[in-house]
Amino acid sequence: MSDYITRYADLWLDEMIPHLKAIAIEGAKGVGKTRTAQQHAKNTYKMDQRGVRESIESEYELLYDGPFPTLIDEWQYLPEIWDRVRRMVDDGIPPGSIILTGSRQSNNLSLHSGAGRIVRFRMRPLSLAERFPDAEKITLKNCFAGKTPDQPRLNSKITFSDYMREIVRTGFPDINATPDIVRDNLIDSYIDNIATREFKAQGIELRQPETLVRWMRAYAAATGTTTSYSKILDAATPGESDKPSRKTTTAYREALSSLWLIDDLPYWGEGEDFFGRLKQTSKHYLADPGLEARLLGLSAQDLIRGEEETVYDPEYGSIAGRLFESLCAMSVRTYASQIGARTYFLRTAKGTREIDLIIEKDRKLVIIEIKLGTSVSSDDVRHLNWFEEKLDDRVKEKIILTTGDRAYRRQDGVLVIPAVLLG
Repeated sequence: MSDYITRYADLWLDEMIPHLKAIAIEGAKGVGKTRTAQQHAKNTYKMDQRGVRESIESEYELLYDGPFPTLIDEWQYLPEIWDRVRRMVDDGIPPGSIILTGSRQSNNLSLHSGAGRIVRFRMRPLSLAERFPDAEKITLKNCFAGKTPDQPRLNSKITFSDYMREIVRTGFPDINATPDIVRDNLIDSYIDNIATREFKAQGIELRQPETLVRWMRAYAAATGTTTSYSKILDAATPGESDKPSRKTTTAYREALSSLWLIDDLPYWGEGEDFFGRLKQTSKHYLADPGLEARLLGLSAQDLIRGEEETVYDPEYGSIAGRLFESLCAMSVRTYASQIGARTYFLRTAKGTREIDLIIEKDRKLVIIEIKLGTSVSSDDVRHLNWFEEKLDDRVKEKIILTTGDRAYRRQDGVLVIPAVLLG
């Protein structure tokens, strides 16, 4: 369709479909899984439609008929189909046969993992590069290959205010392009649906859905931090003596994770071999910074003015800065997934040193710091240079992502890139 936005998942699918018998595209509701899969499928079964579901359940052999690739959309409505596809792979179906899409994690449904048979790909909301496809990019692929220019001559017309607006617009394609007043209602409806329908579909009855929303709000306030879950719980229930139990909040977190709504960033465990004790908790993010902003009641103007604060600002920086970091982290993880790389962060145990993003592929590393401002000082790059001193040959590129208007390389080798120009 003419308004379809080409996704990095399309590039991955183009590369993988000729070689893989079954693929599962997973991610939160609204990220665009179905529409992307439909660009590659010749046949579709929508499992959220009762008639289709009953037909397949009555005669699974229909799935062998093709034409291929066959898309099985929202497969979790008939969980048994995961194991059926696994058996189809064992039966010798040809490469490019099955694409599954779903908004719930298979490993939370007591099913066989599908390891070695069904290859899984997480699709995230629209990255910055997908929102602005016409801007020339410096790519992660070229960073790992050592093909970035010595002195890039790339400019960006995207301003600080534009980035703040992109945060609140979300990366959900059907929400991103809507007017402000419509968009806010759509996000509210999305959050309400999580609390009132999606949890129930997972067997969790919420007597007070607002309790979950308060917990999500507290989690949003902690975005970009490694704060403990007990502190998040305290922030969600201020002044209340009868707080939800740890078991209850753990169930919340696990359910939100199974719906792909939590996208925490793991720490780089190998770093302890080089830097000593590290912060071993994950860095907290929800699936989309627009959800985080809406849960906190923040508009683009609030972020532009920089007037809003959270309890985490003194240690981790302003909420506007952390939401910009969330936007950049989501985008970089999209690019990394497309080239088969993994993304981590590093923070020393005492919090004196931190690398916002570490992208690893074949033991090579690209390291990234994220800065809300437009100018870059020697103090801003000191952690990148400290990291490179320790690992030297493994570091293929040092990058600072900014809200500035041009890409350039500093004398110390750090590549400064407006966030929208990385792809």
